[in-house]
Amino acid sequence: MIASGKAMLISHLSLSIRSRSICNVFDKIVRPYQSITSNRNMSQSADSVNKKFDLPARLQGSTKSVWNEYIQLAQQYKPLNLGQGFTDYPVPSYITKAMATTANSDNPLLHQYTRGFGHLRLVQAISKLYTKLVQRPVDAQNEVLITCGAYEALYSAILGHVDVGDEVIIIEPFFDCYEPMVKMAGGIPRFIPLKPKHSNVTSSADWVLDDDELEKIFNNKTKMFILNNPNNPLGKVFTAAELRKIADLCIKYNVLCLSDEVYEWMIYDNNKFIRICTLDGMWDRTITIGSAGKTFSVTGWKIGWAYAAASLIVNMQMVHQNSVFTSNTPTQEALAIAFETELPRLGTKECYFDSLPEELRLKRDFMAEFLTKAGMTVTLPEGGYFMIADWTQLENKCDLTSETDVRRDYRFTKWMIKNLGLQGIPPSAFYSEDHKHLGENYVRYCFFKKDENLQKASDILSNWK
Repeated sequence: MIASGKAMLISHLSLSIRSRSICNVFDKIVRPYQSITSNRNMSQSADSVNKKFDLPARLQGSTKSVWNEYIQLAQQYKPLNLGQGFTDYPVPSYITKAMATTANSDNPLLHQYTRGFGHLRLVQAISKLYTKLVQRPVDAQNEVLITCGAYEALYSAILGHVDVGDEVIIIEPFFDCYEPMVKMAGGIPRFIPLKPKHSNVTSSADWVLDDDELEKIFNNKTKMFILNNPNNPLGKVFTAAELRKIADLCIKYNVLCLSDEVYEWMIYDNNKFIRICTLDGMWDRTITIGSAGKTFSVTGWKIGWAYAAASLIVNMQMVHQNSVFTSNTPTQEALAIAFETELPRLGTKECYFDSLPEELRLKRDFMAEFLTKAGMTVTLPEGGYFMIADWTQLENKCDLTSETDVRRDYRFTKWMIKNLGLQGIPPSAFYSEDHKHLGENYVRYCFFKKDENLQKASDILSNWK
């Protein structure tokens, strides 16, 4: 019995040793293999997920906008910001009081959903304004749409009218959202640049379209023509002859004109601003875009509008009601009050729409003066509140090799932000890929700033050794 017990014990010990050996082999050889296989499967699974949830075809090639990039630079380096288009001083008090009055109103409905296509009081005010300006009745209920900023008005117009394969003509330089919006709709952007008509450019009027290029870019596939008047960033105000040429081609090829007129009130030096929808044959084929942010200098309120024939607005309504549905009620009410304040003043010195251009003209002229003294060549804008300037005479004063961007204007503006503390915007962001070189020698600055900040900009440049 004792011998038998010993044998069993030896047998168990031997089995245990063999088991541990097998386990050691498993841990050293099999388990790592399983881990590798598992990691590979997980990696393949992650790749599969990432590929499936990549940007859809209509958004392929999209990148962060210049605004996101330069806002981040402004936050990081805290330069004097002449890049973005907004004022840095208080707007007239009646505008902000209108918002306060609305917020404190006893009417509880002013804090709830309003009419989806536009707060009734606001569309009525806008209808009265543009009925006077375009000299034809504008139906508040059916020919005006209120949107979440002019951005959404553009989006609703493009998505509501452009179909897959439709061609859309865009004048360059252009506000950078036009191209991606067209692509989101499945449309095909076609670009035509404004170019200096001679080497000695002094005014935005010197930037023109080539008539032959303009005629050739229209065809039977053209669905829409996007016009920005006054143009951002040039400040060009299109003449009657230029607009008539565009209008005739739109009529000839049965093309819709999307006219972005957010800077409509900022016109200088007795230039005449003409709304293209007022030209013969254009009302039924023009959607006009406006902005409260630009009209009342309150860009943070994010309310825009479109007015057009009812047959054109209805397409926009379909996009709006199925994406945004309705815009901010209190802000619309406040804007209605502001418009009602201005309508009786229209055409007088008391009207903000009429006094603002004179205020901005003085700022424009001062900026042109100090940029010129610094060695830049200025294009004096006829409208808007931006100015572009050729910076290339200053290239020997900065080290562009310290920046890695492909485009020279990006390298220049970033060097200025980091080394001089002055922020501008690179204009090549306003061009298509094939034409970005046309903007590389320029920088865009905003002159709708406090006088003291414009003076600081002047001092920065004059002290630059």
